[in-house]
Amino acid sequence: RYFLMSQNYSRTQVLRIVRTHWTIENGLHWPLDVILAEDLARNRKDNGPANLAVLRRLALNVARAHPDTKISLRLKLKRAGWNDTFFFELLGHMR
Repeated sequence: RYFLMSQNYSRTQVLRIVRTHWTIENGLHWPLDVILAEDLARNRKDNGPANLAVLRRLALNVARAHPDTKISLRLKLKRAGWNDTFFFELLGHMR
């Protein structure tokens, strides 16, 4: 792979920079695709894609804000859809 940089970096610094890029991929894009199936979305017209992208990110942020770390993000979102009290509990942790 080739990387174009604005200044000279050591090999270890370049590896650190590349790895921090992958934290973005693993922390945001992967959950959006795997948990919320963003790549399968069929909305392509007007403001629909942008609006739904905001709602997906909001749903992930709400699920991540919940303090229970034993439950996966996917299960938290499913439980919020099934159980109104858990849904309001999720929303209660947002500030």
